[in-house]
Amino acid sequence: MGIDVWVPRQHDDSRRALAEAEDSAGRDDVRFSRARHDFGAADSLSADSAYVSEPLADKRQDASPQAETKQISGERPFPEGAEAEAKPAGYAEARDNAAAPAGEVASLDWEALKERVAGCTLCGLEKTRTRTVFGVGSHTADWLFIGEAPGRDEDAQGEPFVGRAGQLLNNMLKAIGLTREQVFIANVLKCRPPKNRDPKPIEALACEPYLKRQIVLLKPRIIIALGRVAAQNLLRNDTPIGRMRGQQYVYADTGIPLLVTYHPAYLLRSPLEKRRAWADLLQAKKLVAARGRP
Repeated sequence: MGIDVWVPRQHDDSRRALAEAEDSAGRDDVRFSRARHDFGAADSLSADSAYVSEPLADKRQDASPQAETKQISGERPFPEGAEAEAKPAGYAEARDNAAAPAGEVASLDWEALKERVAGCTLCGLEKTRTRTVFGVGSHTADWLFIGEAPGRDEDAQGEPFVGRAGQLLNNMLKAIGLTREQVFIANVLKCRPPKNRDPKPIEALACEPYLKRQIVLLKPRIIIALGRVAAQNLLRNDTPIGRMRGQQYVYADTGIPLLVTYHPAYLLRSPLEKRRAWADLLQAKKLVAARGRP
């Protein structure tokens, strides 16, 4: 149907070679071999597509669960003091607006939190949104995937990662033995920014209590940041995605591991990067397995 699949169809010779490899290698290694052969012509996206990322530097990344762990603080992205002049206009007001209900949000259950998001007017995006996009998936999921913000299709349907990018994400999940119903998928922002622009700091700040409450309620074993924008917002940095990939972070003060990979929409534009995204998923899978169940 024109949907880019994660695990590709192969020619007969390739299938036989992979079948032989499967007899002598682990399942993950074979899937990785398939993923490396998955990269044909790039699929085009519409001009309204949400994500464009910089290319990854061609360097080897450590994909082991023992990769360096970096603790990320829970500080605001624009700290007080010397950097005050760098804060965008309206930041202080947004900070105060977000701080006021933060205590109330911290006590909400799933249904109450969803209702609160649906009626949110903190950052002004309610003026242009069609629907809020709360998130979707299992409330007991081990895996939490976080993107940047809803796009056009998500705004229309009220669900994250739909359309072609969502289909690719579904196939990525299938490749590691998961379904969309077994994970939880959310965004840094719950409302679509006009013309799919990047989230503004004051918008991310206003939405932060909702995402943090989702994480507390979910208690995932791992968080996957999908794309540069999501990763930079979650990790409070401006590091290129190529340098964040392969590193193991810890989100805020939760103790939850956080890994970074490419946004599915970017992979549709740059299919040769799928092999690196696949390596990221294998790293995450090993890390989840190493952590065990509580």
